[in-house]
Amino acid sequence: MLLTCVLFFASALAIYLACEYFVNGVEWFGRKLDLGATATGTVLAAFGTALPESAVTFVAVIFGKTPSARDIGVGAAMGGPLVLATIAYAVVGVALWLNRHRLQRADRIVRVDHRRLARDQSWFLAIFVIKVGLGLFAFAFKPALGVLFLAAYALYVWREMRSDDSAPDDETLDPLKFRPGHAEPALRWVVAQTLAALGVIAVASRVFVSQLESIGAAFGLPPHLVALVLSPVATELPETVNALIWVRQGKERLALANISGAMMIQATIPSALAIFATPWMFDTPLIVSGVLTAVAIVYLWRLFRRGAVDARWLWPVGLLYGVFAVYVAWHFASA
Repeated sequence: MLLTCVLFFASALAIYLACEYFVNGVEWFGRKLDLGATATGTVLAAFGTALPESAVTFVAVIFGKTPSARDIGVGAAMGGPLVLATIAYAVVGVALWLNRHRLQRADRIVRVDHRRLARDQSWFLAIFVIKVGLGLFAFAFKPALGVLFLAAYALYVWREMRSDDSAPDDETLDPLKFRPGHAEPALRWVVAQTLAALGVIAVASRVFVSQLESIGAAFGLPPHLVALVLSPVATELPETVNALIWVRQGKERLALANISGAMMIQATIPSALAIFATPWMFDTPLIVSGVLTAVAIVYLWRLFRRGAVDARWLWPVGLLYGVFAVYVAWHFASA
């Protein structure tokens, strides 16, 4: 148990430190590729941090030898978006509020392109509703519909890559951590730092998840509770930590772009893989997960559609994950 606790905290620390290097490297990578400021978060950062979770889904649904093993992939495809839509956004709100004095801000307004973020929420909601709807009905040609989710993500990336928005004047790009003395580091150093950090994040995340499962077993927590409630939080930890780091730097635009882009990946790529390889039929906990995710997205869409958003208004959405945790605990306790 002592070794488990040491590995648990060591892996969490490794994730945080690696994310420091990753967010720094991915900002430089976006600059080297001459990408729009927001596209750096929605495409580059989101794809990098969502890659480990997508790999988990791929291995579970393609190589899983039993229905229960494949169900892990389906659960991951549903649990990730719920964590991002609730906990990750709440973390941004809390972090921005706690750092407002250090950032020398007179208000708690989230400095983002509200209209663009509201549009991202509407995109996600439309795809997510179809994704959940497919989990309620059985029909022969369902696997073929997985292609539509891949096409939806390709369209989303194409739209983001065409964006030419620029970073606000008060956002500065810190020197590359691998080459702190160079004002314009070579691309090879940028790629090396970004990939090295991503590798550490992937390994540390797997260690973190496995230790979390061991701690759950040690405390007698039901395996379903760990799989549906705790594991998704652990697998989405890199996105949440990235958001925390960017908010502390006053770059909540990048933080929310990373979360929004990761949500779009979670709504499409892992879902497509699971639809290809499994019956994609939901039980009651997964349906509840889908409903709560949709409620969170509608709430966020209404917030950003109105314009200026106070950071405190992001806090309540995090409570929805608590509602899900309580429901899952009750569901399996009464089963």
